[in-house]
Amino acid sequence: MTSLLSSEYKINYRKTFVLALPLMLSQLGHIMVGVVDTAMVGQIGTIPQAAVALANSLYYLVLVFGLGISYGITPMVAAADSTKNYSENAALLKHGIIINTAIGVILFLLLLVISPVLNLFNQKQEVVDMAIPFLNVMMLGMIPLCIFSGFKQFTEWLSYTGIAMIITVGANLMNVLLNYLMIFGHWGFPEMGLMGSCWASFISRVAMALVMFLYVYYNKPFKVYWQNFNFKNISIPLTKKILGLGIPSGLQWAFEVGAFSFAVIMIGWISPAALAAHQVALSIAAVTYMMASGLSAAASVRVGNQLGLKSREGVRVAGFSAFAMVLVFMSITAICLVVFREVLPIFFNKEIEVISITSSLLIIAAFFQLSDGVQVVGLGALRGIKDVRIPTVITLIAYWGIGLPMSYVFGFVWDLGVLGVWYGLSLGLTIAAVLLFLRFNYVSKRI
Repeated sequence: MTSLLSSEYKINYRKTFVLALPLMLSQLGHIMVGVVDTAMVGQIGTIPQAAVALANSLYYLVLVFGLGISYGITPMVAAADSTKNYSENAALLKHGIIINTAIGVILFLLLLVISPVLNLFNQKQEVVDMAIPFLNVMMLGMIPLCIFSGFKQFTEWLSYTGIAMIITVGANLMNVLLNYLMIFGHWGFPEMGLMGSCWASFISRVAMALVMFLYVYYNKPFKVYWQNFNFKNISIPLTKKILGLGIPSGLQWAFEVGAFSFAVIMIGWISPAALAAHQVALSIAAVTYMMASGLSAAASVRVGNQLGLKSREGVRVAGFSAFAMVLVFMSITAICLVVFREVLPIFFNKEIEVISITSSLLIIAAFFQLSDGVQVVGLGALRGIKDVRIPTVITLIAYWGIGLPMSYVFGFVWDLGVLGVWYGLSLGLTIAAVLLFLRFNYVSKRI
């Protein structure tokens, strides 16, 4: 194999970085809404922060599944763009809008019905009573967020990556301001506490979807895709093809996030302080994960382009370039988590017990940074060559067959508490990373 320091790889590093940077910032924007909510809600108490953790255990599971489905069109758009097939991409835009809107509505209605299930997990009742109404409003925001994601995936895989980043950053600034006004009741707004946080997030996401639609509809480079656009002649085969890639992609993310979500239930058995600490540590770790997922998205585009050009060597170089880049990036973030482990929690909670537990969890988070980065880039690179079924099985086994059971063993059988739960999750991430890397190496050789 060509050296990772060869001129061919250096060219790929540069191209991937240029494509990945706005994607990383855009992906970061999705999670920063939750990070801001966690930090600002933490100022009003540990119980509300624990309620956010419990609500998010279901919300983020559904969120990443919905966002993952929107990734179904990405390798198809990238491949069609490499051959300038405008008619195919126009059809993908139309079907992407329909699918993502429908998915957003379905997921909202589904979780609205099942949110009372939080009462069955043996959690503190005061935490559950706050979590359910918070979750219901957050789920309403799934509809505009899925619409935004559909347009975002389409524009980014045509290499128009900057606009989604700008819109996401703007929406996050709006969310911070609205949190300040609606949680604490400033400038004449009612003091809504925890519920002010979720309504602020909803309003910000509606703004995201509206601005993204207006950009794609009125911007000149996209006019060719709107010509003769209508919602007639929906192609069932194309819909099945998009969902055939999108649903496994959504399940891949859901299996990982679902493992962390179920871990919330286990940690809730320990104490509200442990649950709040888990939410804080997970919010911090999610920042680095979403940035790595932006690099994963870039890997999917670069690999998809090379697949469209029928270049096996190009596919392999594009994929391995992304693996090398994410290892460097996540090594840096791991060092930062260790160095600042006692400083970062202070921004999220003022209680000594929560800060102490969080700083210990951040050490574990630092160790699984490399595994987390490799597994998410592996999923992206494999998605680029339209290999989604076996990777989905790998994530299911790694997180639910190994990671979660070992979390219970470490945490409750061996009595290591919340730290033990995180040890088990780290094991699942490591197994997934190794298997997905080997899978990409195997499949890319046989294109």
